[in-house]
Amino acid sequence: MTVRRIVPDIQVESEQAMTTSRDFYGLLGFEEVMHQGWVMTLASPANPTAQISFLTEERTAPVVPDLSVEVEDVDAVYAEVVASGAEVVRELRDEEWGVRRFFVRDPNGRVVNVLGHRG
Repeated sequence: MTVRRIVPDIQVESEQAMTTSRDFYGLLGFEEVMHQGWVMTLASPANPTAQISFLTEERTAPVVPDLSVEVEDVDAVYAEVVASGAEVVRELRDEEWGVRRFFVRDPNGRVVNVLGHRG
């Protein structure tokens, strides 16, 4: 299995908190690369896989994840996770913004968003 990136997901209270976070992390060299109103991702221009996301809510799942892990083959990882008996918090499905993903709870209770880009 190939892991492409790991992104910490931070739940914030408001759009203003996203702006404040963007400004702060901008001091560390991050730039906004995606903003959908409820989720914003910042990345390092020098290393685009170094990212951090901020979410006011999770629009297509029951909970905001603690981190996201992008993998090469999300279907294969999903099959392994289900076979292991781990708690799937949200079933595998395609999202309108071009990813296929599911949520699983790790042994520490953290929710992990496991995803792959389609096409």
